[in-house]
Amino acid sequence: MGKIIALANQKGGVGKTTTSMNLAASLATLEKKVLLIDADPQANASSGLGVDLSKIDNSIYECLVGQAGIKEAIYTTDIERLDIVPSHIDLVGAEVEMLNLPNREHIFKNLLSPLKTEYDYILIDCSPSLGLITVNALTAADSVVIPVQCEYFALEGISKLLNTIKIIKKKLNPELEIEGFLLTMYDSRLRLANQIYDEVKRHFQELVFKTVIQRNVKLSEAPSHGLPAILYDADSTGAKNHLALAKEIINKTVNG
Repeated sequence: MGKIIALANQKGGVGKTTTSMNLAASLATLEKKVLLIDADPQANASSGLGVDLSKIDNSIYECLVGQAGIKEAIYTTDIERLDIVPSHIDLVGAEVEMLNLPNREHIFKNLLSPLKTEYDYILIDCSPSLGLITVNALTAADSVVIPVQCEYFALEGISKLLNTIKIIKKKLNPELEIEGFLLTMYDSRLRLANQIYDEVKRHFQELVFKTVIQRNVKLSEAPSHGLPAILYDADSTGAKNHLALAKEIINKTVNG
């Protein structure tokens, strides 16, 4: 059975989409069958993996509002074993349309459950909000990865997210676990980055991934070429960091 992992943080600019794309690509490189769901209306994960959004017929939007089946929205990528359900700007309005649907918090879960036998990992790149689509993603997920940027306000807002996770666990998805806190945009030369790292580690201890994602030019450049870092420059720090993260997640899955 596959594992569904949501990547969520309502704070924008924490490296969530970068992590989603590159973690998905790294898991596929390690011979896992992976499906990436782009649930962010900005659709950056889709274009970052080379999807031409003008040429797709169905996106996650059509699936959520009941206009298409999930299998009609799965597209292959240039990476073997990595498929994607792209996003679309229309997703902005999906929450309003979903409000009147029965069982509205479980739409994602109903879409993705049948796919768990076909993929080892299903990753959901959530939008930077705690709206209905993110609630749906967390209700469908087995676990959540929380990217935390190494900067001054890093811990601000996390309590809000943790509170949302707690409510979802209580009311909608008792199985939901925190996969881990992932420190992103880490620059070891900055004293502040090290202080943030220590603080997050002190707060969340075992829940913090050993892998940190360092600031890396190649990681920023790769999406403009429609490639994950591992295809753009496999020797780059960014590619190596995400590969290490993928291994950490696989180990965790295997060892429970």
